[in-house]
Amino acid sequence: MNTRVVDIHAHVLVPAVEVLVADRPERIAALRAQGEAAGAASTQHNRQLFANEYMPKLTNVATRLAAMDAMGVDMQAVSVSPTQYYYWADRDLAQAIAQTANEHLAELAAAHPDRFVGLATVSLQHPDLAAEQLTIAMKHGLRGCQISTLIDGAELADRRHDPFWSRAEALGAVVFVHPLGCTLGDRVQPYYLSNIVGQPIETALALSHLIFGGTLDRHPRLKLCAAHGGGYLPSYIARSDHGYAVRPESRTMAHAPSTYLKRIWFDSLVYTPRALETLVREVGASQVVIGTDYPFDMGTTAPLQQIEQADLSEAARECIRGRNALELLSLSPT
Repeated sequence: MNTRVVDIHAHVLVPAVEVLVADRPERIAALRAQGEAAGAASTQHNRQLFANEYMPKLTNVATRLAAMDAMGVDMQAVSVSPTQYYYWADRDLAQAIAQTANEHLAELAAAHPDRFVGLATVSLQHPDLAAEQLTIAMKHGLRGCQISTLIDGAELADRRHDPFWSRAEALGAVVFVHPLGCTLGDRVQPYYLSNIVGQPIETALALSHLIFGGTLDRHPRLKLCAAHGGGYLPSYIARSDHGYAVRPESRTMAHAPSTYLKRIWFDSLVYTPRALETLVREVGASQVVIGTDYPFDMGTTAPLQQIEQADLSEAARECIRGRNALELLSLSPT
């Protein structure tokens, strides 16, 4: 392999951010709501995982580097754990959260420039502030940002977010879309369905809003990357195309929905070689990048094996292993 292997979906946790929000009643309320949505069994298991397994991996650089070496990953694009979005924060607190998180990410990347690049945190509940935070982050070497699929109840395609999208497009920033939780209610409480089924649905919904809502028409040079293989959207995009063809209320953008998949990047976290083949067939090998979701249990520790076992050309494998991500992040190929 001549190109560096790049994982675009890997998380850190910034302890200093937790200090900022520790005594806030909004955080307590948000944690309670997240626990209710996930169900008691999953919430309890997640607490045990964070305490006993995740925290060292999220906070210790030596542990992370050893895991990367074991996976064959040369570089990670690191972003905060989605549990640290905190979109309920008022403007002053939101600014402190983003500044603290982004300084941590920038320092990590500067200390290990051959192993890490950062994707910033932005306070998208305050779109103008988010645009400025992204600008500052890019000046400090971060390559873009990570955002959720729903921002304090507002869709990503809501026109209030246009200042952010305009700035991201102008800066050439990568915007990595990663959900936190699920809005499907009680039906996904059992069995960890809130994540197993719910989060892929949230991603598919968010991308659909961006497509049908015209955001990608208004911002044609946007560098948008979706976690978890884009959820359920790529594998069933034919239904979206059919709706666009037969339903006048769905014909709200310039092109059929499948056209836009060729302009979005998707991580490879679809678990099996066959599913990866399907993703590549629908979006193109040029649009797929490695994603491990390090260090969470719904991720993968064997991203290269999945690529090698898929029925793909060697050129396609090389693109997915790292060439696509390096181009997306504006990094040198070697």
